[in-house]
Amino acid sequence: MATIARPAALRPPVVWRPLEATDLAYVAALEHQIHAAPWSLGNFRDALAAGYCATVGEREGRIVAFGVLMLAPGEAQILNLSVVPDARRTGLGRTLLHRLIDVAARAGAEQCFLEVRVSNAPALALYAAEGFEPVARREDYYPATATTPREDALVLRRDLAARPQDRS
Repeated sequence: MATIARPAALRPPVVWRPLEATDLAYVAALEHQIHAAPWSLGNFRDALAAGYCATVGEREGRIVAFGVLMLAPGEAQILNLSVVPDARRTGLGRTLLHRLIDVAARAGAEQCFLEVRVSNAPALALYAAEGFEPVARREDYYPATATTPREDALVLRRDLAARPQDRS
């Protein structure tokens, strides 16, 4: 049975906080539900150990979104941006994207990169609306699974030095 999304005014707020070690197993399980080629528990553990900016959004005590941002001198890369299926189309992805971009800009990044499946039309539309532009294509980047063939990734870039007006 499909869930009917409540109007934003009736939805409980999302509380954003850092990803913690105690969240790792749950987030990895969510990742396996969301992505055809998911990160492993070890990938999330390594991201925390490396000091990457890792964020979760909770609604009523349940993680509904999470993201991982890697910072390097002058640039940032969004490594993971995920929203659970029953919380999509509610603005959480855009909000999380803004939060990660703000962290990158405050850290001095002049540009931000990410990779996305060429078939992920909703994500591509979000990223285009937020100023990301394609700069490269990685052939056969995403591995084949039992239900999906190998797939190319688009590398997208957004200039953070000349920050556009708030698009919210």
